[in-house]
Amino acid sequence: MTAFDLFSIGHSNITAERFIALQHEAGVKTIADVRSTPFSRFCPWFSAKNLAPLLAKADIGYSFYGAELGGRPGDSALYRDGVADFEAMARQPAFHAGLDRLVTEAARSPLCMMCSEREPLECHRCLLLARALAARGLTIGHILHDGNIEPHAVTEQRLVALDSEGDSLFVTGQQERLAAAYLRQSRAVAYRGKGRDKTGKTGLSGANKKTAARKN
Repeated sequence: MTAFDLFSIGHSNITAERFIALQHEAGVKTIADVRSTPFSRFCPWFSAKNLAPLLAKADIGYSFYGAELGGRPGDSALYRDGVADFEAMARQPAFHAGLDRLVTEAARSPLCMMCSEREPLECHRCLLLARALAARGLTIGHILHDGNIEPHAVTEQRLVALDSEGDSLFVTGQQERLAAAYLRQSRAVAYRGKGRDKTGKTGLSGANKKTAARKN
């Protein structure tokens, strides 16, 4: 089995029992909650007040990282055209401090970052956090709901393969194409909540509100 420095998972709508089973199978001992708001209306067992005691009964710890590493920044300067700007977020001192704390905790106990989106490529835990951690030389495994663990390097290969626009662009190398794919995918899935939407109205449109409710 491939050794990972830490893991990631999106809880989506799976049962608490299945979620805990996936953590046990991967050997996870601590959940690092990277949701900006640790609450789920549709799956209340994933709200922090319910999840933490459930995990404790399964001998799994719970740590909240949403303030530093969440996908919905409170600073309007971290949005571009109303969309959370992952590149700007990754430059913030608080973000790097959060990563430092995460890496330190992962070194003490097998750790899994948790957000809400099932697919890694639709979530900031992959497009922002795992990317930044990989740049530090760490290996990340994305726990999928079928029990498989996808190495982040393989996830990046899927990202490039899915980025059809990259085929038509002049790029000097694979890393440039990967960076462009990250940017396009991040802009497509990041939280939309500040500034103006495509209609020019301030805030979220009705459709975007529904989408944003499912985001990070």
